[in-house]
Amino acid sequence: MARDVFIIGHPLSHSLSPLFQQRAFDFYHLDLIYRKWDVAEEDLKKAVGSLRKPQYLGANVTIPYKEKVARLLDHVSPLAERMGVVNTLVNRGGILWGYNTDVEGFMHALEEVQFDPQGKRAVILGAGGAARAVCFGLLEKRVNSISILNRTPERAEELCYLLKKYSSQTNFEIVSTEDRVPSFNLLVNCTPLGMEHSGLEGSLPIRPEFISPSSLVFDLTYNPEQTPLLREAQKVGAKTLNGLSMLIYQGAASFRLWTGREAPIETMREAISQS
Repeated sequence: MARDVFIIGHPLSHSLSPLFQQRAFDFYHLDLIYRKWDVAEEDLKKAVGSLRKPQYLGANVTIPYKEKVARLLDHVSPLAERMGVVNTLVNRGGILWGYNTDVEGFMHALEEVQFDPQGKRAVILGAGGAARAVCFGLLEKRVNSISILNRTPERAEELCYLLKKYSSQTNFEIVSTEDRVPSFNLLVNCTPLGMEHSGLEGSLPIRPEFISPSSLVFDLTYNPEQTPLLREAQKVGAKTLNGLSMLIYQGAASFRLWTGREAPIETMREAISQS
């Protein structure tokens, strides 16, 4: 009997996960079907609870439920518990386990472009679940400083407070306005600004004059075309990276948790490029 794996979130029209995850399942001839499940917030608890049924293997979790879902599970991995963010669920005999594979996805994406965060200065735009994953990955690599700019200062303060519990070597700063953005080696956009179907496709999360030619600009959105931020970064000669690599690598880590097999990375890339 085929088992189902879902991506749970709202909205899901933009999600590319079904394309490459199904291709990965088919690569190994696994009897698994990857489906979208657009869940309203009031239905989240019921939806997650239903994943304990034997016909369901697990799920990915995306915006806006990565933080909320952690409270609905039986067990959460140590990393996901520290972060308070879960993006992968695994059903093991009716017991739901939660993991975070975004950190692994982010770090593999940086390795792909040979960027080592150790001793570097990072500016993070946003303070949600994706920003937490980025920051925890940077802490692992002993980044020198993390500056957080977020539309809601309270969320930035909450994130800074959390990060300080796990690192005494990194300097943390909350940036109150865009005009106060410090110089950086790495800029990571963790906001939906520039994302397709967000209503903010043409928006820039930061003014181009803050971008240095020697920096890496990483936009976690994954438009088929370059985002406005990446286009502006390229104009000044900065190295750029979009969110596709992180998306695939975090999906590969989820695939490994569900199946116990190494994901066919190139097959997953092809699935997106052919869409």
